[in-house]
Amino acid sequence: MADPQGFLKHTSRELPTRRPVELRLLDWKEVYEDKFSHDTLQKQASRCMDCGIPFCHQGCPLGNLIPEWNDLVYKGAWREGIDRLHATNNFPEFTGRLCPAPCEASCVLGINQQPVTIKQVEVELVENAFDEGWVTPVYPTRLTGKKIAVVGSGPAGLAAAQQLTRAGHTVTVFEREDRIGGLMRYGIPEFKMEKSVIDRRLAQMEAEGTIFKTSVNVGVDITAEQLREQYDAVVLAGGATIARDLPIPGRELDGIHQAMEFLPWANRAQLGDDVLDENGLPPIHAKGKKVVIIGGGDTGADCLGTSHRHGAESVHQFEIMPRPPEERAGSTPWPTYPLMYRVSSAHEEGGERVFSVNTERFVGRKDEQGRDVVAGLEAHEVKMANGRFEKVEGTDFTLEADLVLLAMGFVGPQKPGLLTDLGVGYDGRGNVQRDKNWATNIPGVYVAGDMGRGQSLIVWAIAEGRAAAAAVDQYLEGETALPAPIPPSAVAQR
Repeated sequence: MADPQGFLKHTSRELPTRRPVELRLLDWKEVYEDKFSHDTLQKQASRCMDCGIPFCHQGCPLGNLIPEWNDLVYKGAWREGIDRLHATNNFPEFTGRLCPAPCEASCVLGINQQPVTIKQVEVELVENAFDEGWVTPVYPTRLTGKKIAVVGSGPAGLAAAQQLTRAGHTVTVFEREDRIGGLMRYGIPEFKMEKSVIDRRLAQMEAEGTIFKTSVNVGVDITAEQLREQYDAVVLAGGATIARDLPIPGRELDGIHQAMEFLPWANRAQLGDDVLDENGLPPIHAKGKKVVIIGGGDTGADCLGTSHRHGAESVHQFEIMPRPPEERAGSTPWPTYPLMYRVSSAHEEGGERVFSVNTERFVGRKDEQGRDVVAGLEAHEVKMANGRFEKVEGTDFTLEADLVLLAMGFVGPQKPGLLTDLGVGYDGRGNVQRDKNWATNIPGVYVAGDMGRGQSLIVWAIAEGRAAAAAVDQYLEGETALPAPIPPSAVAQR
């Protein structure tokens, strides 16, 4: 602990400045100013108290050595800091941008002050490492001759693939989209993470020997039987891709789309794909439209920011839950992740957030081509009573809408095709069932990430990918030196 009084000297929490709204709406680049000075970051890192019991560890499923790399950053030992960070996290540049930072919610300093800027220290550590040329391929000391298939190239699949490649196995990652990255590639907008961040890490993985195959629908282009015949082990990491729907009257109207039908177009355009019309608009767009987003979470905020950049006339974001309190709710005491009102960069940019509201039906009209399109929706306020939502009488209202986006989360993995053909079992929530060693009921087939856990955080995906990789290595070699951040007992309890 370099400065025992750091948290007393620097009582305020500082973060990078976001670019002015009127400027950032003109492009799709990340919303922050380019540089956050090392001096400022080191002061922030010095606020870490190096607690006797670092509760930030319990908030992080990766087991990140947070007090250690905070101390190293404060001392200016950047090379040692990135080595500590990479020891537990394959992709800190992803988590440093996309994770909601449960570690900060568990920070001991956060009991009565603002918590340490753990997430910012993390992302600055890895960005500095890339700038200095310290992120280089890590080669195995020997090759095992074993072949492993990883199905899905999101954070869980990539983490498992990198770990297993470094253990000496020949790993092939299959992705049914045309580019690697999973939801990070086509679900996360550029203004939250520019895709060059993914590409530079993929270059490292390719140099290490990981093989990537895109536009391959496993279960169709290669059958489940072929997969098992050609590979010594399989890691299922395809995510929870089935979106929650809203089966109410009028759902069949044109102009009502799932978030993942809407978001990828902007990313494809930024990647240079020919997806825009003569007016510079994608097939599904918000320009000049009255937009309603149903769902108040991160995906809803992604739709909000994207709609702003398209040039929407108005945007309303509906959430069925009540408006959270400004400060940590009593129901989520420290060190749990707090229920509280949060304002993302997209919310800063405009739109109206509407809480405690339920949509009852969509209202349609005929457009110029004679199609039945959405024109609005009928909704009402709700309240919680006896653990259920009840209508608040007399609160009915109608809202005009030209575009409705459903952003209500995901209910599980796609079963027809690969999963059905493999014959894997499912748990009570419809996710792929696994034992304490990440193994399915099919010998040699393992599962990691949202496909087995259900919709969750990027840190859990990477942690599960790393842990499943250790289990696969143990299965193939009889022993493993790969770290497993999640103990078997924790897997068995979920």
